[in-house]
Amino acid sequence: MPTPRLPTAFVAACLVLAAPLGACGDKPGTTPRAPAVATSAADAGGMAALTTAAKKEGSLHTIALPSDWADYGAVIDGFEKKYGIKVMVENPEGTSQDEIDALKEHRDGGRAPDVIDMGDSFAQSAARQGLLAPYKVAAYDEIPEEQKDGRARWYNNYGGYISIGCDAKRVKTCPATFADLRKPEYKGKVALNGSPTKSGSAFAAVYAAALANEGSFDDIQPGIDFFAELSKNGNFIPVESTPATIAKGQTPISIDWDFLNLGYADEFRENGTDVDWQTAIPFDGSFAQYYANGVNKDAPHPAAARLWQEYVFSPEGQNLRLGAYARPVLMDAMEKDGTLDKTAAEKLPTVEGTPTFPTEAQTEKAREAVNRGWAEAVSN
Repeated sequence: MPTPRLPTAFVAACLVLAAPLGACGDKPGTTPRAPAVATSAADAGGMAALTTAAKKEGSLHTIALPSDWADYGAVIDGFEKKYGIKVMVENPEGTSQDEIDALKEHRDGGRAPDVIDMGDSFAQSAARQGLLAPYKVAAYDEIPEEQKDGRARWYNNYGGYISIGCDAKRVKTCPATFADLRKPEYKGKVALNGSPTKSGSAFAAVYAAALANEGSFDDIQPGIDFFAELSKNGNFIPVESTPATIAKGQTPISIDWDFLNLGYADEFRENGTDVDWQTAIPFDGSFAQYYANGVNKDAPHPAAARLWQEYVFSPEGQNLRLGAYARPVLMDAMEKDGTLDKTAAEKLPTVEGTPTFPTEAQTEKAREAVNRGWAEAVSN
């Protein structure tokens, strides 16, 4: 994205909801509170106190964090080495909806995930359902307003643009736009990373297709209709695209985030896989979206959950994202303060213009439309 970020909003005063606090960051409030109800590190007595409490808990439960997704493997390793806290990952290939289900179904018995990482449309839904705790990381004020919840229940961490990945060894001419995907030569070749009713990336692909077909943030139906057309003519196949399906030739064209498609290309080269994976960001349906982090309201390890948030929003955590082609939400702020990995930033694909994002109301309306109409649209 090079730096296609909206201007960063900076708020000088650091007000934390639901509790009278001192300054943000490491400075403790006048009366430290238990991590389970702390709404900032300061509220918990400062970073040192929060770290001590998290180390005492000893572990962090997460869900749906594949090691090759936005470099979660390195992020988890970095957190474990820095704090000596073991990170457990349940259902690493799970979807955003799987995360919401786990928050609701595993509240008792200490099995629930402590933190979430999901498409921001799903995070908004989780917040509305009362599943997330308000917590302001030290960098909260540096996160652009449109990239966070005003009550600090979720805020975006990293993101990317919808792109079209293609195996040039199996496809004679790789598609560069959504319009291209209609061509008969792509019959039986086009796939998504899951169902848009459950997967954040697939949902974003439908939104992007809508924008490419005279739709808008207020009208995702043209995107649903586009995939209905591709399904009817046999171009779209209902196979969840993964590196494994790509390597086997099952999904030679995959609509997914650019950071994933670019990462797959590196992975295939390093492993010697017989795949020439090319990535194009379609100009006719340019759509950017971010993935949000948040703390489970009933987190079994509340201190570790909050410490994890501080880590993934630190320069170290954000630069790890950047190294995997994902755009960190704090990219503008880090560029200004000199903490951005400029070498990694220069490797990002060039995009035109400044990204815009649907509002929460627009996203919820779009999700309802997809949930209502997707199965019938692609049933042929």
